Amino acid sequence: MDFVGFTLRNNLFVAPMAGVTDRPFRQLCKKLGAGLAVSEMVTSNSLLYGSAKTLRRANHVGEVAPISVQIAGADPQMMAEAAKHNVDNGAQIIDINMGCPAKKVCNVMAGSALMQDEQLVGRILDAVVAAVPNTPVTLKFRTGWNLANKNAPTIARIAESAGVRAVAIHGRTRCQQYTGEAEYDTIAMVKTLIRIPVIANGDITTPEKARYVLDHTGADGVMIGRAAQGRPWLFREIEHYLKTGEHLPPASVAEIHGILLAHLEDLYDFYGLETGVKVARKHISWYTKGLVGSAAFRREMNTLPTIEQQRQAVDEFFRHQAAAGEHLHYETTDHQDREALAA
Repeated sequence: MDFVGFTLRNNLFVAPMAGVTDRPFRQLCKKLGAGLAVSEMVTSNSLLYGSAKTLRRANHVGEVAPISVQIAGADPQMMAEAAKHNVDNGAQIIDINMGCPAKKVCNVMAGSALMQDEQLVGRILDAVVAAVPNTPVTLKFRTGWNLANKNAPTIARIAESAGVRAVAIHGRTRCQQYTGEAEYDTIAMVKTLIRIPVIANGDITTPEKARYVLDHTGADGVMIGRAAQGRPWLFREIEHYLKTGEHLPPASVAEIHGILLAHLEDLYDFYGLETGVKVARKHISWYTKGLVGSAAFRREMNTLPTIEQQRQAVDEFFRHQAAAGEHLHYETTDHQDREALAA
């Protein structure tokens, strides 16, 4: 896929997720089939540039290009300076966050709260695009602030006029958070109104759903977030299905065990021993969610204080899984329930 001046492996994007899409996760998703992975949102507050959290979020050492960094804030000048700062530190694409529904973000009028002020949206986009004239700027937002104010079409036109090169739209309003089901009609409408690429996001959990969303919206690509947590091989499954119409064989227990172990080692190396163990817990929980015996395993695993104990517990759990067969064994046999667990 040709995307804002870069040639991507495909049109599958990893959604930026705070506390999830760190460098180890982005690299893993790219390895397993994603065309582009957007970073966790980086603050536009220059006073925090030197904090450990911000430095980690802006760490792209060894990452496969293109490197897309998402910035968040509500002040046009600060956002412009943040864009320049991140480009100077390796960003090849600047993505602007107008989609995060978290209260702590919206309470300072950042994230999806910005959709309430279309004039401010325009000023921010104009400032950022002007600040990094040689770097493509993209924008992620929602269908609107609430169900009565679905202004995604207006925001999209403002973005295109400002020189934004592509937009990603989550099929929910800010007030919906992540409840209910994503709707794609608004995304389809936006696609008819602008000429820049449109990426559809929200509830894409299976290869079939990806195909449906692309067909229904006419979008240029799909963006996947929560469904890839603990299931990063979803990208290669979707890639194969979109190309061939056929399903890849499910990943084996042995392969998933290996993927998880490699992911853990990257986390330990990236965060250090103490923080690495803590961050790894949530990823282990996502990888094992819904599997036979996983509830008891997670309760015990979350109490283990060392890397060695964590590794040992993971090895033992997957040995039990392998003893029961080549593929993972879920506590429910219903296909839709399995997909819901994975998502």
